[in-house]
Amino acid sequence: MYLEQIMTMLGLSDLQFALAVIGILILLLVAIFNIKHAYARKKARHQDEYSSDDRFAREPTFGQSLTDTESIERSEPSFDNRLYQSNLQPEKFAIDPRIDCVITLRFDEAISGAEILDEVSTWTDLGSQASARWMCEGLNADVDAAEAWEELNPEAIYSELQLAIQLASRRGPIGVLELSDFCSRAQALAETLGSQIDMPSVSTMLESAKELDGMAADSDIQLSINILFDEPCPWGNFDALMRQRGFKLARNGRQYEYYSNGVLMFSSSELDPNRTVTQLTLLLDVPLLAQDERAFERMLDEGIEVAQVVHGRLVDDNGINLSEAAVISIRQHLDVLYANLEKSGVPSGSSTASRLFS
Repeated sequence: MYLEQIMTMLGLSDLQFALAVIGILILLLVAIFNIKHAYARKKARHQDEYSSDDRFAREPTFGQSLTDTESIERSEPSFDNRLYQSNLQPEKFAIDPRIDCVITLRFDEAISGAEILDEVSTWTDLGSQASARWMCEGLNADVDAAEAWEELNPEAIYSELQLAIQLASRRGPIGVLELSDFCSRAQALAETLGSQIDMPSVSTMLESAKELDGMAADSDIQLSINILFDEPCPWGNFDALMRQRGFKLARNGRQYEYYSNGVLMFSSSELDPNRTVTQLTLLLDVPLLAQDERAFERMLDEGIEVAQVVHGRLVDDNGINLSEAAVISIRQHLDVLYANLEKSGVPSGSSTASRLFS
């Protein structure tokens, strides 16, 4: 009776009243869900912060045995996880016309680095959104300074400016929209600074990017050596063996890495610490290491040593025993690969190769 009076007062039919009640219930459910969701997010955020702090306090340094984890502190790897040293600065690269689209701005009168930096400071979105690396260098106009391109210094003055963006990487060649955007920014900067601009056409640079990507694809070789264990090896025994051989456990706790003089030589495929190990695969990124490092020979030697300890054998990807003839064939292919990289102006192990094959 009470509901009928309310419906009469509001002038609602039975259907309209029912729909109104359903709508109110839906709003209440949504409100309750949002409150619970917000609480859950807040709780998860606190748990993540606690877990992060706890991991930082307890994670062992590289090269220490797991039995020593309670008495040692964590050593944080560098920017690209390739050096086991703390407080290292990210590697800096110079503009390289072999893999970069280079645009030159020439000033009628020398301009301060501070003014240039103030203008390009708005390009931070390009660095966060783009897939390719871009850089900026200036030609110091000081007569007492060495005539060389350098990273911009706000205190210095410059007669010329170089802007560059990388044309290709392992993700493929630069896209037309990304390159066009970069060129448009360079043109706008030239107008703002009142400079002459020397810029190749977008179509020319896209063609160069395509050729560079093709060369990189042909040379981007990852060699692998597989050690097949005769019997499953418990993780603890395997970990002790790898550390004894000089391998370091990677940050993810699932891979092992082999370093020489602070440089990553080769690594293992991912393993499950909760299972016994039945096979180990060692991986080598060929273009990232100089030929004289003899990285393949060192990886092969380590594979043989590990196989002897675990009474295993070296096999190819099809499970067939790795023969001496196969090893000789690999060496011959490597010689050709190194020669092609040198001929292309991107010698293996160089900073140019490091950028191109990143």
